[in-house]
Parts: sequence; C-alpha cells; structure tokens
Amino acid sequence: MENILGLLRIKIIRGINLAIRDAISSDPYVIVRMAKQKLKTRVVKKNLNPEWNEELTLTISDPNIPIKLQVYDKDTFTLDDKMGDAYFSIKEFVEAVKMKLENIPSGTIVTKVRPNRENCLSEDSFIKWENGKVTQSMFLRLNNVECGEIELQLHWIDIPRFRLRHL
Repeated sequence: MENILGLLRIKIIRGINLAIRDAISSDPYVIVRMAKQKLKTRVVKKNLNPEWNEELTLTISDPNIPIKLQVYDKDTFTLDDKMGDAYFSIKEFVEAVKMKLENIPSGTIVTKVRPNRENCLSEDSFIKWENGKVTQSMFLRLNNVECGEIELQLHWIDIPRFRLRHL
C-alpha cells in the first residue's frame, strides 16, 4: 500500500465569468483530477458565475503530483463542451502542513504563493493557519478558453496513523 500523507479537502467555491457554450449561457461543472483520482461537482444550470460551494476530498500520497481542474458545459444530446482547465501544485501547502503549526494566532499567513508559469493563479494565494488547520484560498485562471476563473479553498485533514494499520 502506498504511503498516504493525509486528505486534501478542496472546496470548489465558484466560477467567475465563465465562457458561453450554449446559446446565451452554460451549464458548468468541474472535474478534479489527481493521478488516478477523479471527482466531480454538480451541474449548475444556465450560469456563467456559478456558486458550487462543494467539498471534494482527495487522498494525498505524493504532493509533487499537480491537481488538475477541468470545467465543462453539460449538454444533453452531445458531448459536454470544454470550458477550460487549470492546475495547481500542493507542494507549498504540504510543506506548511508538515511544519506542525500550533499556538499561533488564527489567520496567520504561513506562505504566500505568487502567480508564475508553474501555476494558474490569477493573483497571490495565501497559505494560512486558521481555526487550528492549514488552509489556502486561490483564484485559478482557466487555460484553453477565452475567459473564466475558478475560486477554491484547500484544507488539510490528518489521518490518525493508528487507523491505517487496521486496513
């Protein structure tokens, strides 16, 4: 069995200014992929600024594998239309988790991740210590599409080691 570091809870908050793929709107949903894992949000009907507020959980064993988001427009009779994709790294996030932070004020910024060629960030993203856990909020600019961003938030869930031995 591979060594599981923990669980990453990804809250897909919303889409911003997504591309039109139907006559005047789109019916967007998001697929999150990491290695062999694939998760999906619900479809939001006729909305270019959808609010999902949906939490998806990935099992993390290798923090070097990027996480990919793909946005699609749900179609009834044809293949779903692509509405862009984005990816992000969790390396800095996992490094912050490994610091085993405690006894620091909630809201403390641990690391700032700047937009660069290695990520799809549209603005600075902050890894923070909030309410006893490491969190990161980010806005991702969608690639391979004329417009659109996805807002999401990460937080880490530790897996107690003693539970894993019984699997």
